[in-house]
Amino acid sequence: MEARFPADVASALAKAGWFPDRKRLPMAEAWAARLSGYVSPEGHRHTVFPAALEAWAEFGEIAVDLDGPGIEVARTPFAIDPLRGLHQPRTLADLGRSLELPVAPLGEERDGAALLAIDAVGRVYSLDHAGEWFLGHSMDQALTTLINGLRAERLRFLTDAM
Repeated sequence: MEARFPADVASALAKAGWFPDRKRLPMAEAWAARLSGYVSPEGHRHTVFPAALEAWAEFGEIAVDLDGPGIEVARTPFAIDPLRGLHQPRTLADLGRSLELPVAPLGEERDGAALLAIDAVGRVYSLDHAGEWFLGHSMDQALTTLINGLRAERLRFLTDAM
């Protein structure tokens, strides 16, 4: 049977408190209620959907504190905690409009220098001052990208070309 994660990724996740079949649904539901109830001063709201709930339940409160060289780029510390994106509903709504899918907060990189987000089909992104970055088609791919220091793909939208 093939392992879900490469050994180094599984080891980093285990050190952070993750284990196979980890499910913290009450915590994920509490986050969903808090996010759903938040309205920004401009009237923007978060969207909550099954892919976000599943990611929060399995990986919520995981913080990986790896720094230094990775395979392709420097690795950065990150934490899975959607409340770190509580005050970013407009930013996430803007990304969602470009993707034509709802997007929810997932956590952050580099102590808030980048916001991690997940879309309704489970793809993961990082948003920072330089743009939006695609980390993977799934949480597993995104975590492997972050932990191994793999190069993320910059998102390009039609509006970028104008």
